[in-house]
Amino acid sequence: MKKVLRTVSYVLMSVMIAIAAVPQTARATAPTDAAQTQGEAKDPYQQQLEDTYKQEVQTNSLKEWPQGPGIYGDAGIVMDAETGAILYGKNIDQKEYPASITKLLTALLAFEYCDMSAEVVITPECLTCLGDGYASIGMKEGNVISMEQALYAMLLASSNEVAYAVGETVAKSQGEDYQWFLDEMNRRVEELGGTNSNFVNANGVQDENHYTCARDMALVAKELFNYPEFFTICQTTNYTIPASATTEEHVFQQKHEMLIPGYSDYYEYAVGGKTGYTTEANNTLVTMADNGNMKLVCVTLKVFPGHVYSDTKALLDYGFSNFQHTAVSAEENAEVAKMLDTVNVTIPAGFELSSLDSSLEQVTGANSEGLLSYTYEDNPVGQIKVQVNKDASFKETGAQDEEKASGSVWKVVLVVAVIIILIVAALIGFTTWQQRQRRRRRRRRRRRRR
Repeated sequence: MKKVLRTVSYVLMSVMIAIAAVPQTARATAPTDAAQTQGEAKDPYQQQLEDTYKQEVQTNSLKEWPQGPGIYGDAGIVMDAETGAILYGKNIDQKEYPASITKLLTALLAFEYCDMSAEVVITPECLTCLGDGYASIGMKEGNVISMEQALYAMLLASSNEVAYAVGETVAKSQGEDYQWFLDEMNRRVEELGGTNSNFVNANGVQDENHYTCARDMALVAKELFNYPEFFTICQTTNYTIPASATTEEHVFQQKHEMLIPGYSDYYEYAVGGKTGYTTEANNTLVTMADNGNMKLVCVTLKVFPGHVYSDTKALLDYGFSNFQHTAVSAEENAEVAKMLDTVNVTIPAGFELSSLDSSLEQVTGANSEGLLSYTYEDNPVGQIKVQVNKDASFKETGAQDEEKASGSVWKVVLVVAVIIILIVAALIGFTTWQQRQRRRRRRRRRRRRR
């Protein structure tokens, strides 16, 4: 028994040593740059910058998909605001801190629930979120402004105390408290299709439990295209809240430099967006652009200083230059009676509709309506609301995710099974070899005795 245990230990130790040696071998054979060849130590910051730029862009692995640029951020996405197509994706579901781009979701709920003339009151609680260096326009307890003025302060000057007050005001309009507003933020993101966010404040002040991902923020920005007043605010470069009986005068400017004519980073197609920054989040940026043919949303997260605008410009140029809207018709799907929504998908120039996969999901609470989703190698390229025929067969929401999860589980099981088989085979081989060695030794002893 002891010999068997020793044998198993030897085999397992050999497997572990072999596995541990793999990455070392890969590193040993990897090409080195000139500086490393000459023995020069590379600056850690510069190395991290280069490593981030070289990280995988998942959409670049799609067959015949236009190759997108590298970016100096941990995550990035370009989404068509009209079709929902994902044109570019790098770690789009990876959890990241949003910082002040959180305020886009706060603004969305304000547009959905409140009149722009509603009174926004600065309460003592609004001021508790302010720390050293936090964005603020200097509002004081008891100040009263309109919701419209509050949204200018929040979206242009990124005022944290005003964002908190907007959340309180929206909640109050529904007979609820601030916690209700936070719950509504999370509910609304899920309703839009977000799956990887958790918001615990209305302004983006750093909290380890306050996070989102590029895809979820793109869905929020996509929804904001339904509110023209949002873009009126974003395209205002200077704004003044006049002095009144309840507040002093406040003057502030737009901070998103791609929206300011005359600035070096101005982008002619940019129509809206929001900046963000904390030490933990680094730079975050949401930019919405419209060139007359397509409306795009670009989100970049945890971007190194000095690259947030150049990365966004490169991504938007990539989207506008390589993709186009292609019309689909009800005749192409036997289960669809009529298109109820936009009839376009967004695909690279030259792509055929026959290369796309489609699935039909039933709209909750509607017997004859469905969502016709188009994908290319599982990457979304469009979703259309349709009226379906009586005999239409729906794919249950979430079924695709379950299939993917099931597939992943079976892959893990298969890998584990292969490893176990190899270990058992090695064990049997080793045991057989030992037995042969013992027989040989016995034969030799017998010959010596003769």
